[in-house]
Amino acid sequence: MLWQQLVNGLTLGAIYTLLALSFSIVMGILGILNLAIAELFMIGGYFGFTLIAANFPLPVAVLGGMAGAAIAAMLIERIGYQPLRGAPVVTPMLSTLGFSIILQNVATNLWGSDPLQLPDEYLGRQYTLGPINVGQMQLIVVGATIVLVMLVAYTVQRTTIGRALRAVAENREVSRLLGVSADRLTLFAFALSGALAGVAGVLIALHYGAITPYLGVEIGLKAVAVMVIGGTTNIWGALLAGPLIGVVEVLTVAYGGSQVRDFVVYGFMILILLLRPQGLLGGARSDQGQRV
Repeated sequence: MLWQQLVNGLTLGAIYTLLALSFSIVMGILGILNLAIAELFMIGGYFGFTLIAANFPLPVAVLGGMAGAAIAAMLIERIGYQPLRGAPVVTPMLSTLGFSIILQNVATNLWGSDPLQLPDEYLGRQYTLGPINVGQMQLIVVGATIVLVMLVAYTVQRTTIGRALRAVAENREVSRLLGVSADRLTLFAFALSGALAGVAGVLIALHYGAITPYLGVEIGLKAVAVMVIGGTTNIWGALLAGPLIGVVEVLTVAYGGSQVRDFVVYGFMILILLLRPQGLLGGARSDQGQRV
């Protein structure tokens, strides 16, 4: 029973990791919390879910979910962030909140408010390893998360565009003087965060075999908690904190009941902040140059 719950927690934590990383990218570059990411997660899930239901293969569904969420994220950047760049930081954040409500209403009108479900044959095979049952989709979720986190880390830390992103995070105006196109990189950061949210939405929708327009609300809040616990803009912190919170949540539901799940998860977040305000892998202080 315990080992089975650990497997389930790691699967859920992998989704939290991808979504927390999506929040971290925008936070690291721009210093704002993009509140629309939870709904980009949901929109990506709907795109992928629709493609799977139309008998497209899983890779096409994943790419479709990533593309749909990335395009929506770029629209948010152009309409909801770019014109407000010089405003107080709370203004573009509230703008993204408005977009999250719009996206939720768009999904409700396009797909309806009732949950959509896939037939059982779409959920993949089950593998039995002693007392543990592991689903094919669980393996895909965890494997895809590891690969994507490593790709994002490599992109940010080892490539030219990654160095440019870190330069913009350090000082936007100085990076302009050095020939870096801050506006294009901002658009890229939004697109990348949208793509990560989209693939997370596709994976969780296929894992559970169901999706609703409200999928992103609860999971999005947990992802913010994961981001904070790991170290607000630390990639490896998200990889550590996501499975940790996933396991804590699943074990709480299994042994304490679902009614105390949120109390334990957010109580754990508050405890971490009291003991280590910068997060598990955050620096000793807020260092702008290390935000990504």
